[in-house]
Amino acid sequence: MSQIRRFVAALVILAAAASIAPVAAQTTDPAKDYPARPIRIIAPFGPGGPGDIFSRQLAQYLAELLKQSVYVENRAGAASIIGADVAAKSAPDGYTLLTVSNTLTTNETLFPDRPYVLMRDFVPVAGLNYSELMMVVHPAVPARTLGEFIALAKAKPGALNYGSAGIGTPYHMAGELLKTMAGIDILHVPHRAAGDARSAVIAGHVEMMFDAITTMAPLAQARQVRALGTTGTTRSKVMPDVPTIAEAGVPGFEATIWLGLMAPARTPKPIVDKLNAAVNKTITRPEIVAAWDRQGAIPMVMTTAELDAFLRKDVEKWAAVAKFAGAAAR
Repeated sequence: MSQIRRFVAALVILAAAASIAPVAAQTTDPAKDYPARPIRIIAPFGPGGPGDIFSRQLAQYLAELLKQSVYVENRAGAASIIGADVAAKSAPDGYTLLTVSNTLTTNETLFPDRPYVLMRDFVPVAGLNYSELMMVVHPAVPARTLGEFIALAKAKPGALNYGSAGIGTPYHMAGELLKTMAGIDILHVPHRAAGDARSAVIAGHVEMMFDAITTMAPLAQARQVRALGTTGTTRSKVMPDVPTIAEAGVPGFEATIWLGLMAPARTPKPIVDKLNAAVNKTITRPEIVAAWDRQGAIPMVMTTAELDAFLRKDVEKWAAVAKFAGAAAR
């Protein structure tokens, strides 16, 4: 009987080992068969803005590289908080990604009651690009230069307004920074998305706006709006005749918009690393680099660790700017 017991025990052990082995092999390299189904990129911005446009360009090339469908889902609203919350609550399996920008790092200060914490509930995946902003006014505004706009604003405190894609967006914060550094009083008019604010400026419903040069340059060239300045440290190759705001009368002024990708926390690191490599390969393709250069966007090639450090520093930066400018979630 003792031999039978030993034989049965051995069979039980072998059966258990056989059932565990496939699981162990699977969990050892979760990226081996990834992706096995379509990948969703949540863009918490409205259609037509840089966050939407560049997410879709990325999705197209990532699909080719990963041999799997990649699609963009716009979830705009509440200063990008709605889309970010959807992503934060998604399964951490690599099949849901979130496009992030300065808006998300600024929200860490402006919206303390948001339902997620950026650096706790997400992990960095990859950088995409960064570009300058451009300050534009409706052609009816009697200011052909930044200096004239500032003089007009000082002559009529609170009478002029500026549009943005919502509270906490780079466009909003650039406006608040200008108010503080130029010593002017202009009214912030937040919109649901950048496209809405853009339409409001073109129609003359708001006088001024900061917008990504990648999307506003064609409108300025078509004279639907008048460009008064760009926000980089040097003049933009896209609009070389437009001075920087720093050289046009507000020394030290600088603001940009950047984009990156994050995934829900606890997404397996091998999958994150695979995505990082794929994104970096995509954004350094010659055709992507050339196309983005024409639009004034520069690729941000980063490791996940470098992006993590960048994001944490950006949270601190915009916390300081918000405090300095007196910006609030209102």
